[in-house]
Amino acid sequence: MADDLDFSAPAAPKPAPAEAVVRSAVQGTAQSPAYSPALALEFFRATGTVEQKPAGKPIFVENEKAGGLFSKGARMYLLLDGEIGLMIRNKFFGVVKAGEIFGELAVIAGLPRSATAMAKTECKVLSLDEKQFHAALQKTPEFALMLMSSMGQRMRQSIAKLGTGGPAAAPVERSNVIDRKMLAELARELSGQPPVPYGPGKTIISAGAVGTSMYVVMDGHVAISIGNRVVERVGPGGIFGEMALVDRAARAANAVAETQCSLIAVGRNDFIALVKAKPVFGALLLKSLAERMQYLAQQVAQMG
Repeated sequence: MADDLDFSAPAAPKPAPAEAVVRSAVQGTAQSPAYSPALALEFFRATGTVEQKPAGKPIFVENEKAGGLFSKGARMYLLLDGEIGLMIRNKFFGVVKAGEIFGELAVIAGLPRSATAMAKTECKVLSLDEKQFHAALQKTPEFALMLMSSMGQRMRQSIAKLGTGGPAAAPVERSNVIDRKMLAELARELSGQPPVPYGPGKTIISAGAVGTSMYVVMDGHVAISIGNRVVERVGPGGIFGEMALVDRAARAANAVAETQCSLIAVGRNDFIALVKAKPVFGALLLKSLAERMQYLAQQVAQMG
């Protein structure tokens, strides 16, 4: 495998569909304007473990699952020193540099590893498992907002490509992102904002509009579409519209009530306050965004 790590090789040609998914899912965190290496370091230092990684050794491998009987448990990493090479199917396609995060999707959403991470040089990292990640969110909830912004940027790139057409895939169903206990807590926190009813066919949000609220589905189903393509159906306990609150950009998709719906609208100030006051809420949003980001990247890859 070491022979495949030619880090001095020229830029690779246009990636194959599978590589395109990995590029979108793995790279880009530190490229976001909202990314703060100092905040990332504060977050990882709170509960993280310092590890030394020898050159030429994999840190994790492609398709490795986050859980299971023989799994050691997924970890996410902040690179302190050295360089990490990213590979798919034993082919190098990118580098993680000091100050950047990698491997976060396996911890946040329990997703299988979409690439192999190999130490290019001797490396020093701070690592977190799922338990440490949630403990760190308790101490530095602002990290969740930063990571959401980075994920939102990558999702918008995928959405822009999907808007150009291509074969439509079956929309994904998203419900129970927020469990009944958290729904009850949100209802109490937002006691001055009762659920809003929407009849079948009613437009809830429109692409290009200014986003002032995210929505939690209490009852019914909402169709999320990009252009003429329905990409998601959101049911009870599901959420949508949060991207516009994170990055303050225009709405990227349309949302229409498919059935009689009851929704809780959460404004930006309440949204930020909830993420900071309830780290578990931030963790649930991160998980939802990670799953959505991977799904959109896969749809883009299938367009060729």
